[in-house]
Amino acid sequence: MPSVPAPSPATEPAPADWGDRVGDTSLSIRVPAADALVRTGFPAHVSVLHPFVPRSSLGPASRAALAALVAAHPPFTLRFARFGHFPGVLHLAPEPHPVLHALSAALRRAWPQAVPYRGLFGPDGLPPHLTLATHAAPGTDRAVYGPLEEEYGAALPLHAGVSRLSLTVYTAEGEWREESVLPLGADQG
Repeated sequence: MPSVPAPSPATEPAPADWGDRVGDTSLSIRVPAADALVRTGFPAHVSVLHPFVPRSSLGPASRAALAALVAAHPPFTLRFARFGHFPGVLHLAPEPHPVLHALSAALRRAWPQAVPYRGLFGPDGLPPHLTLATHAAPGTDRAVYGPLEEEYGAALPLHAGVSRLSLTVYTAEGEWREESVLPLGADQG
């Protein structure tokens, strides 16, 4: 399977390296059923591999390999029934995790240079999640996000049928834009 040449070995990125870069790509699952709950300025989504590879490295052969890899995975349904916290972040935890991990692992095997979250959270990145709100000071999450959990609790559980991944690109305007849609199960007949 074609992949982008691996970058030269480097140490774990410093926090200054964390930000989005023009030409970054990301693979995610859009979850429109949760859009009304999200307070981040981004549509509701679960990242499958972020960042993926630079857009400039996605030529026709890489795009075809990516489409085939995604198509080899059947559609599935995610369930969001519980809240979770990372420092400064309120999120929903999707179930089932094994389906998301299998898809992410397959992508990482094919593109080993695509290190989740630039390695900032270790080689496996963060657990799958749908970010609802950010910017609470670490240590104050429960106090700040408790009222949101109470408000949103009646909306749970949410269910989302997943039949595609979105390939998004970070633009010079500082926005993530969907560039293409990759169907799951397209080769299942």
